[in-house]
Amino acid sequence: MNRILVPYDFSEVAHHALNFASDIAQKLSGTKITVFNVIEQPGPETFKTMGVTNPDPMENLYIKKMIDTVEAKMNDLMSDPTYKSIDLSYKIVLGNPFKELAQEIDTEKIELVVMGTSGASGAEEFFVGSNAERMVRYAKCPVITLNGPASTDGINDIVMASNFQEVPKGFVDKVKALQQVFGAKLRLVKINTPASFTSTRHDRKQMEAFIEEFGIQNCTYESYNYSNEEDGVIAYAEDISADMIAIGTRQRRGIGHFLAGSIAEDVVNHAKRPVWTYGLEEEE
Repeated sequence: MNRILVPYDFSEVAHHALNFASDIAQKLSGTKITVFNVIEQPGPETFKTMGVTNPDPMENLYIKKMIDTVEAKMNDLMSDPTYKSIDLSYKIVLGNPFKELAQEIDTEKIELVVMGTSGASGAEEFFVGSNAERMVRYAKCPVITLNGPASTDGINDIVMASNFQEVPKGFVDKVKALQQVFGAKLRLVKINTPASFTSTRHDRKQMEAFIEEFGIQNCTYESYNYSNEEDGVIAYAEDISADMIAIGTRQRRGIGHFLAGSIAEDVVNHAKRPVWTYGLEEEE
């Protein structure tokens, strides 16, 4: 997690995300945080990063004023003494928010995105609503989303929900690294629904085998009955007063059998605690 990206639109929830990322950076030496703002283009895709190509004169002036405004705000943010002890920088780009963030993750080898699930509106609107959902589904690195203030010092119990079948090692390694950063207990849970029900005995053996296979430590495990998976994950986290939820996205097998696509997005949209998601390549 040494390269963290924080999508930033100067909203309150974006500020909470930056503070949470800063807490992580203080726990991990050598961590760099980039605060990332996208100015959406008002017209065709003729603009480049921090510049324009053959623009309409009025559009050129409009974009320049927006860049100047955002840059001034960014400079104020960089001078905030709250962040004096971390390696903090910013980047302003022009373009489509989702595409620009995806490219930044890829080209800069970002290891973690920390972002709010709601934000500003109007000209400064950034990764909110459907854009946040798309990042959760498609990001090639872990994403932590939060909708309010949160402190890393309060992350003591992390719920990891799965069906514990053919779980990719890469996902488990990421979860174990997350657990280590916070020094948290991992609370493994399988959500049993009427449409996909297994016995407590079956679930216990399955989870014990999972724990042994991957060398999971400092953990608990149990099955939890609910009408559907996404609400079950949230309800379980609330029942045990968990501090974070960790789920995988997009796989067609294993954890992705039920924790994929819209299910992960639903958890992100409705959970009252930070949610960590990681999307692996889809398996045939």
